[in-house]
Amino acid sequence: MADNLVIVESPAKAKTIEGFLGKDFQVKSSYGHVRDLVKNDKGIDIGNGFSPLYEVSPDKEKVVNELKSLSKKAKTVWLATDEDREGEAISWHLFETLNLKESNTKRIVFHEITKKAIQEAISKPRFIDMHLVDAQQARRILDRLVGFELSPILWKKIKPSLSAGRVQSVSVRLIVERERDVEGHKSQSAYKLVAHFIVKDKKGNSTLLKAELSQRFPVKEDAEALLNKLANANFKISNLEVKPGKKSPAAPFTTSTLQQEASRKLGFSVAQTMVVAQRLYESGKITYMRTDSVNLSQLALDEAKVAISKMYGKEYSFTRQFKTKSANAQEAHEAIRPAYLDLSTIDGENADRRLYELIWKRTIASQMADAQLERTVVNIENNKSKELFIATGEVIRFDGFLRVYLESTDDENEENDTEKEKDGLLPPLTIGQMLDLDTITGTQRFSSPPARYTEASLVKKLEELGIGRPSTYAPTISTVQKRGYVIKEDRPGKERIFTVLTLRNGKVSTEDRTENYAAEKSKMFPTDIGTVVTDFLVLNFPEILDYNFTANVEREFDEIAQGNLQWAKMIKKFYGPFHKLVEDTEKNSERATGERILGVHPENGKKISARIGRFGPLVQITGETEDEKPQFAKLRPGQRLETITLEEALDLFKMPRNIGNYEEEDVTISIGRFGPYARHNGIFVSLAKADDPYTIEIDRAIELIEGKRKTDRERIIRIFEERPDVKLLNGRWGPYLVANELNYKLPKDKDPNALTLQDCLDIIIAAGENGGKPKRSFGRKAAPFAAKKVPAKKTVAKKTPATTGAKTSVAKTISKVPAKKKATKTVAKAPVKAAASKTATARKKTK
Repeated sequence: MADNLVIVESPAKAKTIEGFLGKDFQVKSSYGHVRDLVKNDKGIDIGNGFSPLYEVSPDKEKVVNELKSLSKKAKTVWLATDEDREGEAISWHLFETLNLKESNTKRIVFHEITKKAIQEAISKPRFIDMHLVDAQQARRILDRLVGFELSPILWKKIKPSLSAGRVQSVSVRLIVERERDVEGHKSQSAYKLVAHFIVKDKKGNSTLLKAELSQRFPVKEDAEALLNKLANANFKISNLEVKPGKKSPAAPFTTSTLQQEASRKLGFSVAQTMVVAQRLYESGKITYMRTDSVNLSQLALDEAKVAISKMYGKEYSFTRQFKTKSANAQEAHEAIRPAYLDLSTIDGENADRRLYELIWKRTIASQMADAQLERTVVNIENNKSKELFIATGEVIRFDGFLRVYLESTDDENEENDTEKEKDGLLPPLTIGQMLDLDTITGTQRFSSPPARYTEASLVKKLEELGIGRPSTYAPTISTVQKRGYVIKEDRPGKERIFTVLTLRNGKVSTEDRTENYAAEKSKMFPTDIGTVVTDFLVLNFPEILDYNFTANVEREFDEIAQGNLQWAKMIKKFYGPFHKLVEDTEKNSERATGERILGVHPENGKKISARIGRFGPLVQITGETEDEKPQFAKLRPGQRLETITLEEALDLFKMPRNIGNYEEEDVTISIGRFGPYARHNGIFVSLAKADDPYTIEIDRAIELIEGKRKTDRERIIRIFEERPDVKLLNGRWGPYLVANELNYKLPKDKDPNALTLQDCLDIIIAAGENGGKPKRSFGRKAAPFAAKKVPAKKTVAKKTPATTGAKTSVAKTISKVPAKKKATKTVAKAPVKAAASKTATARKKTK
């Protein structure tokens, strides 16, 4: 038995660390948090200073018991969870739950899992920092209070199963407001004039010089008039200016910039980036991945200098230290970087390798020399008007950090930097040089709405507003999508006509062309329910949904972490007014449905509206009297309450559609509670996701019907004639047994094709004796099933009394199965609930 027990939060991290420590150390994982707020009620004793009530998670009882046993035998227990607030809280929960003693418990932190870092941490232990724990608890308690009090309001005022949260609701608001900005954008067009001149060198070789007029022409006639004016103009270079310039590298990665750049360059989601980064950290490849800091350690700076000089030459090395912009950067003390800067790549999974190489390039580039540029601006005048055409060029004289890395941008309306550089080389030019005109084109361009958020640009916006912290971005973005408030998807573009005016050989021509615009890739769109919930919360809880309030709360958490604010006072100050507002809203606010009156039915004059219903967005035809039932129809994918038109709503009521005849029976298409389906001869067949119920034709419907018939045939393994309620079927997860509409698992060693009726009945009996619970295959309550033994010998059937007028076989008169045994509930030895510790021991900061 080792004298030292090291506890970390993940098995992968434990495996890596164990390789750096000797035989005197045993490294075990807690598999994350071992306890959390109790799930019943709020899990908070509001009347007792907002004391949190914790319970050991049922799935962690075995882990806790093992760690308790090991900690009692160890001479020293080392709590080595991550160094941020969440990691500090995990260590504190372990200290409390395992009943550890301060005398033999030490807290160690490190931002990279290398042998040197681990040994240095062991040599400089401390105790649990309760300020960091308090900050984590304050966030957890405040978010629990907000969620548990707002969510029931949403259930009553909008629809069941909704939820609200301090950060998630503000994030949805950003997406909703951006969508309205996009929908409300009124596109304006203007004509952009671009000239191409022919430049000849001394040898007579020709090169095209591209120049642009800075002025835009909103009216086609004005652009056309200028082109006619320039038809016989002479052009010459009036000014030529060459300026040196430089481009500097971006800072090393923080959590948010890594998430943004991995999205742009690798196409990773925010959640995927964090999962991969976690693997890289726990395997000792990179430093800690949740950080606000852009600082690099002196060791990293020295390693970068050596690596750059060796790979690219000394002239490429330029040591620089970046300063963190955020005054409250607190999650770690160093930027995300490779643990070993001399390794430009790693072995392993493709995603791991790609993200590692991105981190390596960014870190190395940050310590490389600036790129030296030469920028040229050329003014071209003419003898027919005052307008100047301007040509620009950029030449890289020394590539510097660009040899390794160039940061991407989210600005969709801005030309890519690399494209500018490709077009930037200009031919030799002199002031006064005459230029021959090739063409001038006046192209109609349209203004663009603000870009919808990607996951990366949403993270950037949240960071700019001070909402959330490195550990919260990914969970927040995942939560709003899981809740159905936001969807991330691609959407096809639309076609539009634009006009191109061309001046060539002294004549102006006009041509109409088509282009695709407004195509979206991996963008975040609010759902109707997300929009209605946001509007309701903004109306009734404006402070909670205010961006400044959420950012101020984050700053207060920072104050708590630094020991400058007492967490209970902060919660109390917030909760009083908030709870009063919740009670007032519950009593006085109206239901929110997002209803829009679209118009009246052209045939009967009945009102048609769009709103949120119990099962989602719908359109409704309201009856003329209270006794007349309204008609409902679900919205189609891509339709929204705020934009659906009366004509589109009327189309939704064309269901059911009779699309033809098959086997002398009608085939109709309808939309039910669980989606669109085809009906034929009493059989219902679900449509595939790619099938549009409003356009599907008979041939495709027949294909689906025959497909279902084939599936049903293959589903049946065997039905016993003497007991038709006992069946062997193929299911999604393999063969299973059905008896009286209840499902039973088959033993793994049994071949379903070889099972007899008696074998099946024995399986049912065994399930009852072992406390097994069959799963219902239908929503209605099934009658109790009595498994009955089939006798080995054949017995002649006996007649029943005359009153029954029937024969009963022996197989129908077997004795009933013994009653099922009740499962025994195991009570965890660890305490189920424990109030937040207030002991002086736990409050001690250093040992």
